[in-house]
Amino acid sequence: MIEELIAWERQADAPNLTEMEDQVLALRQRLGQRLLEAMIANQEARQPATPPACPTCGAELRYKGQKKTLIESRLGGIAVERGYYYCAHCESGLFPPQRATAGGG
Repeated sequence: MIEELIAWERQADAPNLTEMEDQVLALRQRLGQRLLEAMIANQEARQPATPPACPTCGAELRYKGQKKTLIESRLGGIAVERGYYYCAHCESGLFPPQRATAGGG
């Protein structure tokens, strides 16, 4: 990423402070998204072996495999792949852990 920023600066025709700030802020945004994706993936690797309970009815959720989802965070959209669980009773799905997704999945 830093090489990309240096290459942009070399190609830019005398960028002003605002243009340089825009490039740095865009880089910071992408770096933050990548770091957050890595942290969420690490959380997924530590999930318990026992299936979670449905937060609505308490029934045991069934594991439906790894699925991709997009989480909207303060850093923007974060693409994550994690275990997806389904409640046959409530007919709803869940991407635990809820706390990692600000109460959503």
